[in-house]
Amino acid sequence: MDATTYPDRQAIYPVAGHDKLVFLENVVKNPNIQVGRYTYFDVTGTPGQRAEDFEHQNVLYHFDFIGDKLLIGAFCAIGSGVRFLMNGANHAMDGISTYPFAIFRHGWEKAGLPDGHRGDTVVGNDVWLGFGSLILPGKRIGDGAVVAAGSVVTKDVPPYAVVGGNPARIIRQRFPEDVVARLLALAWWDWPIDKISRHVALLAAGDVDALERV
Repeated sequence: MDATTYPDRQAIYPVAGHDKLVFLENVVKNPNIQVGRYTYFDVTGTPGQRAEDFEHQNVLYHFDFIGDKLLIGAFCAIGSGVRFLMNGANHAMDGISTYPFAIFRHGWEKAGLPDGHRGDTVVGNDVWLGFGSLILPGKRIGDGAVVAAGSVVTKDVPPYAVVGGNPARIIRQRFPEDVVARLLALAWWDWPIDKISRHVALLAAGDVDALERV
């Protein structure tokens, strides 16, 4: 690969002839959803869905009056059917009823809106979210993590962990703890794109020592 070339970050459909995959930052309009460079969403396994409809079909219960954010890092791979439940899905459970009376107004607003804000949902950099995984409100997924297909993320996921199941549990760590620390210090996803382009072969390999020398 010529070190001076790299995919067009501004391309909505970066894979020629394939309109099921988009660079998300070019299609998301909601200011409460922030997506890093080169993160893609692929709907190949979901017939009838357009990838550009991500913020409407895959980010659920995301209400302006709550104000929570979905923050997704750079170079993430988001598989078909991945969904994010936002804080609007929460119901208060400390009263007699969990019914959200207040949202219907007309006198019911005196019940008060539920205090169920669990914070912003944060996905780190270089994260792979597998087919059909579900991320619950306010969860944080660390850099380099992998979420297996069909998993339900109910707890924060450490960097470079592989998690799976319902609820998702750690299956293994991708690298030893000392290597994870080195990778987080490298933060290759913050490099200039021409530097990343020159070293994609190293990034796709497993030689951390070599990567540290570039």
